[in-house]
Amino acid sequence: MKRSISIFLFTLFVVLSTSLFASGGEGEHAPFDPAAVATHHISDANTYTILEWFTIPLPIIVYNKERGLEFFMSSKFHPDPSHHEDGHNSYNGYVMRHGSVYRIDQPGFPMEGEVHLDSTAFTSRKEMVEGKEKEVVYALYQGQEYKAVPRSTWDGGVLGGGITPFYDLSPSKNVIAMIIVCTFLLWLFIKAAKGYVKNVGQAPKGIQNLLEPIIIFIRDDVAIPFIGEKKYKKYFPFLISVFFFILGLNLFGQIPFFGGVNATGNISITLVLALLVFFIVNINGNRHYWAHIFWMPGVPIPMKILLALIEGMSLFIKPLTLMLRLAGNITAGHIAIISFIGLIFIFGNSGESLLGGSIGSIISVPLTMFMMALELIVAFIQAFVFTILTASYIGAATEEHHHEGAHH
Repeated sequence: MKRSISIFLFTLFVVLSTSLFASGGEGEHAPFDPAAVATHHISDANTYTILEWFTIPLPIIVYNKERGLEFFMSSKFHPDPSHHEDGHNSYNGYVMRHGSVYRIDQPGFPMEGEVHLDSTAFTSRKEMVEGKEKEVVYALYQGQEYKAVPRSTWDGGVLGGGITPFYDLSPSKNVIAMIIVCTFLLWLFIKAAKGYVKNVGQAPKGIQNLLEPIIIFIRDDVAIPFIGEKKYKKYFPFLISVFFFILGLNLFGQIPFFGGVNATGNISITLVLALLVFFIVNINGNRHYWAHIFWMPGVPIPMKILLALIEGMSLFIKPLTLMLRLAGNITAGHIAIISFIGLIFIFGNSGESLLGGSIGSIISVPLTMFMMALELIVAFIQAFVFTILTASYIGAATEEHHHEGAHH
């Protein structure tokens, strides 16, 4: 009980401090935009901001046809952590808006070295681009607007991106988070392995005691029931790796005020995980698996054709649902937490009212703590769901055919 009260008071102190920090300073306060804050929080970035107070610079690696590959640090942009990492400077024609790199695509702008932008560095508005309404970003320099284009993306325009004059190959915040989590997991498992070698025949303790029940649970309740006792060992390392990778990123993203990483809520990362599952399942699928997809035995030919279309679609629907389920659940949790914290600034009129901010804090803290506790449960559930569905798909693809007589 005392520990819960301490946590509550600490969280209340932090959010009140945030409210006071936001209300400090003179002049007019910009209105709080909860949608923009939530979108910025769940998006990836070329910087790593902690507590909205200071930014850790990351390497920037960009490529365009005119200049080739260029390497520099994101500190060249002088990003402002209190304004969504908007950069005050441009460098070699590149600028940073909301933590992402853009390139100036308009003549007249200095394309060499560092250039200081206007106090209001960026503006944006909706414009028609190639028959579609898109948000167009402009950098402000000496009172003039210069069009800034985002990096090229793999979606081909389906999600609003497409091919632009440059490619961003930089390790982003999510990439750094994955490196941190993978390094920690590697250390964890190496230490546990050394413990088993050192304490042969003894009861597990320490990290071994933490990891062993989880690994045994995945083996006995996921791998063996769905894949089979004879075949599960081939796929067990992949299942364990996927489970701990997703769980580690989910828990890392729940650390308060530590960068707000949303790696498993990023659809690009969940897409790669889903593609791995897709290839492993279909490469290892036996002839009975493919026969049941494209030429279902024991049914009329017209039905074979119809079932082949449905089953063929399911090959792609299964990994698609894996990708969307994980990204959607994790992203929704982050948005909910940010929305509850945003109550502080909504009630406090963007920091102008200390009384309103205090009332918002009293409402926000319990809701935020409840949501964070719920997200801890979701972190384990989503890692488990992804793993058990992967095991079920592998089991269905590798299952041996049972003859009707043997079945009876």
